[in-house]
Amino acid sequence: MAAAVSAGRPKQAPLRLTRRGRFVFFGVPLILLAALILSFSGFLNAPAKAADSADQLSPTPTVTVTVQPGESLWAIAGSVAPERDPRDVVADIVQLNNLDAARVMPGQELFVPSK
Repeated sequence: MAAAVSAGRPKQAPLRLTRRGRFVFFGVPLILLAALILSFSGFLNAPAKAADSADQLSPTPTVTVTVQPGESLWAIAGSVAPERDPRDVVADIVQLNNLDAARVMPGQELFVPSK
């Protein structure tokens, strides 16, 4: 009796995927899986934190300098740390003082690294 029921239905052709269909069916999930793996590997390779607690942090030794008329950060960097590259010292000054640009005004007080 089961043979009689199956004989009444037309037999369906096997599913054939075109080139585009195979790409959508296999390629897109593989690309998404690769992106997911790469994003998780970023979490595993994240840079280490500086310290576990505030007690382990060491403050940067600084001195306070008042900007004179006509003086630039480059000149301040050269006078405070002549043995260091002025570009590095200027970058440190900008970071220590949260400056938006390397422009300073006369009379402005800046924290400058003393080492």
